[in-house]
Amino acid sequence: MARKKIHLEYILDLTSKDIVWDAISTPSGLEGWFADHVESDDKTVTFFWGENDEESRQAEIAGIRTYSYIKFKWLDNPNKREYFELRMNVNELTNDFVLEIKDFSDADEVDDHEELWDSQIETLRRIRGF
Repeated sequence: MARKKIHLEYILDLTSKDIVWDAISTPSGLEGWFADHVESDDKTVTFFWGENDEESRQAEIAGIRTYSYIKFKWLDNPNKREYFELRMNVNELTNDFVLEIKDFSDADEVDDHEELWDSQIETLRRIRGF
C-alpha cells in the first residue's frame, strides 16, 4: 500500500508561545486532545486511549527544539522513515500562532486521517480555549 505524507496547518487564537508549546510537548499538554493519558521518560512517550487505557502506543522523541517543534516516531511502525511532527510557527503578517502537523497515511485513507487531525485540533481548541 502506498503511503503519503500529510501536511496540515491550523491557526490558533492565542497570545502565548508557552501555551502552545506546553500543549504539544508535555504529557499533561497532550492529554485530553491527542490521547486520554500520556506517560513519558527521557526519549519514549506512551500514549493511552480508552476508559481504562485499553489501547496504547509508544513513540520515541526523534527530534525536539524548544518553542519550535517536536517529532515522534511510532515504535511499532515498520517504516522507520515515517514520523509525525507538531511544529509551532508565528505568521509574520498576522502574528497568529500556526500549528503545523506532518504525518503519514495510507494513500486511500488520507481524507480520514486529515479528519482525525481536524477533530483532535478542535478538541485542543475547546479544552485549551484557543
